[in-house]
Amino acid sequence: MTMARTLDGKLCANSIKTQIAQQVKGLANKPGLGTVLVGDDPGSHAYVNGKHRDCAEVGINSIRIDLPANASQHDVLKAINDLNEAQECTGYIVQLPLPNTIDSNVILEAIDPDKDADGLHPINLGRLVLNQPAPRPCTPSGIIELLKHNDISWSGKDVAIIGRGTTVGRPLSLMLNSKDINATVTNLHTGTKDLTDHIKRADIVIAAIGKAHFLTADMVRAGAVVVDVGITRTQSGLQGDVHPDVVQVASAITPMPGGVGPMTRAMLLNNILHIARAKL
Repeated sequence: MTMARTLDGKLCANSIKTQIAQQVKGLANKPGLGTVLVGDDPGSHAYVNGKHRDCAEVGINSIRIDLPANASQHDVLKAINDLNEAQECTGYIVQLPLPNTIDSNVILEAIDPDKDADGLHPINLGRLVLNQPAPRPCTPSGIIELLKHNDISWSGKDVAIIGRGTTVGRPLSLMLNSKDINATVTNLHTGTKDLTDHIKRADIVIAAIGKAHFLTADMVRAGAVVVDVGITRTQSGLQGDVHPDVVQVASAITPMPGGVGPMTRAMLLNNILHIARAKL
């Protein structure tokens, strides 16, 4: 039995970071990435720490604001205002999820759209719908680039996206539907009837729902490309949305960890570079 080839996100991300580092050297002023982190969630801290390590690797400055778990919405808005005004900050992100006492929509809307490194501000999502230049959401961008890097074409392919969240499912469907990518996209969710039938028809399956090992081998067409996006914390550790047995039927698959995660961080750096060059 032939096992699926691995779509190595670390390898691809390192290639992208090398290119970014070369371009950063050519800038008169070093770009700066800011982060706002609220609370003590270990996963969020690990993720933000990784982003700052990435910055050091490619020559981008880091600006870090860490707030306690009991920080008020006013405290977070003040941090955002400081970064909006800081000339040394090219772009920044607010690490999600935020505590339940803070309205994430209010926080995201307070970000200067031109400094929105995550591409999640309502104005930038609107620019995405209109196919106008703007920072693009990092995880969808990373997924697209990872397959391109592995010579897997999106054009004309039937793509099933499981999940309709605002950080992955919805923006990814818009990006794949654009004329320059030209995929045919089906967005699957809790209201979808005959979910497996839809998945079985897909050339490329993207699982982004956050349910451990949800996608199993019997749900996937032989030879399909499978992308694992979701992460769930279990007693056995971190697990993706894709069951390990899918490697027996897929032609290519992203590992978890080491697949989409490194690509998300690489595309964040890419957004910072593009924001910096747009200001020249």
